[in-house]
Amino acid sequence: MSNAAQPAEVTRTLARFVTASQPSDVPGPTRHHATRTFVNWLGCAVGGARHEAMDIAIAALSPMAGPAQATVLGRSERLDILHAALLNGISSHMFDFDDTHLKTIIHPAGPVCSAILALAEHRPVTGEQFIHALTLGVEVECRIGNSVYPDHYDRGWHITGTAGVFGAAAACGRLLGLDEQRMTWALGIAATQSSGLREMFGTMCKPFHPGNAARNGLMAALLGAQGFTSSDRGIEAPRGFAHVMSTRFDPTQITSGLGESWEIDINTYKPFACGIVIHPIIDACVQLREAHGLTGEEIESIEARVHPLVIELTGKKTPRTGLEGKFSVYHSAAVGIIHGAAGEREYSDSVVRDPKVVALRDRVTATIDDSMHEDQTEVDIRLRDGRVLTCRVDNAIGSLARPLSDADIERKFRGLAQDILPSAQIDRLVGLAWKVGELARADEVARAAAAT
Repeated sequence: MSNAAQPAEVTRTLARFVTASQPSDVPGPTRHHATRTFVNWLGCAVGGARHEAMDIAIAALSPMAGPAQATVLGRSERLDILHAALLNGISSHMFDFDDTHLKTIIHPAGPVCSAILALAEHRPVTGEQFIHALTLGVEVECRIGNSVYPDHYDRGWHITGTAGVFGAAAACGRLLGLDEQRMTWALGIAATQSSGLREMFGTMCKPFHPGNAARNGLMAALLGAQGFTSSDRGIEAPRGFAHVMSTRFDPTQITSGLGESWEIDINTYKPFACGIVIHPIIDACVQLREAHGLTGEEIESIEARVHPLVIELTGKKTPRTGLEGKFSVYHSAAVGIIHGAAGEREYSDSVVRDPKVVALRDRVTATIDDSMHEDQTEVDIRLRDGRVLTCRVDNAIGSLARPLSDADIERKFRGLAQDILPSAQIDRLVGLAWKVGELARADEVARAAAAT
């Protein structure tokens, strides 16, 4: 779109929407989707709490941290709210197991939930206010993502980091009671901090992106609340976020139907702890394993026909670490057969280096098929006895067409938390998370997630 065709006040329109919205404006089913998003995020954040990257980040940053204001989930440390938001955002994306907005591949909860839960420990809010802010934050980041996707992503930006900072700023600004002008400034402050590069995929910097977005969004709201100014057109101006960071910008994706439909309604939850584009291949391999009792030894080769993004994003043939394994379609197919799963354990360093997994991984090929969409694949497994087994997946488990149930999300939560917290504490935490919207104080959840 040309500049002449664009609405003059995209940033202000979003600010007006966020400041004017009331909890009663959000339908009941949408509030439940927000709760599902929170429960899934919390399980991922607790589950990632003891990863080596978290130990490194805390060792590096805690000496400079401020007062003990907020919980680092799944750990005993308490840090200032900015550092807590950063660390919980890192933890929640550590396993690449968090939620996914499939239209943009944004992981919406990491930036928003990490920021607002830290803020809620410093400035008490009700559960109703918390869930409302979460819903608004996801709406803002996903609509901004919609307006620049896929060109923005194709240029190499990690959209969870770049769009997530807006969601965190909007949600925190709402909890801080910003007026329209100060919310506009907060969104502008977020715009000038938007960052995250896809080059970092497979390293500790990928989970850093949602953490950085959470911290920067919270900081943007805190600055805006005090009258720290920014451009009123931080998103749409010729030298603003959208035009600088994308070759395409459709502002109607931000403004049209605002408040009438909700992006959190189409949020999805991962059954596998890796990039979303590999999920159909894992799904197919697990189905074939279960149907035919495969172990891997009897397989001569595995060939998957895939969407082009699979090779672009997950084409690492010889991953060396668990984090790199998450971006290897070859490793993912192998563990789908050998382990019948692709959770955080299947992406550990030890499994990535397991000779049995490596041997099968080397017999996997992936071929681009332009007729496939991102949620499709067809997998052929050739056995040593000459038989060929085939499975086609048109919608992977965890997609909108085959969503995880509430019970599935809870099982995932418990599995992630089981090595981090005692079982009785997990029981209490799960119960609080599901009823967070009813709590008198939302920060009760954070306190219940602290390790002793």
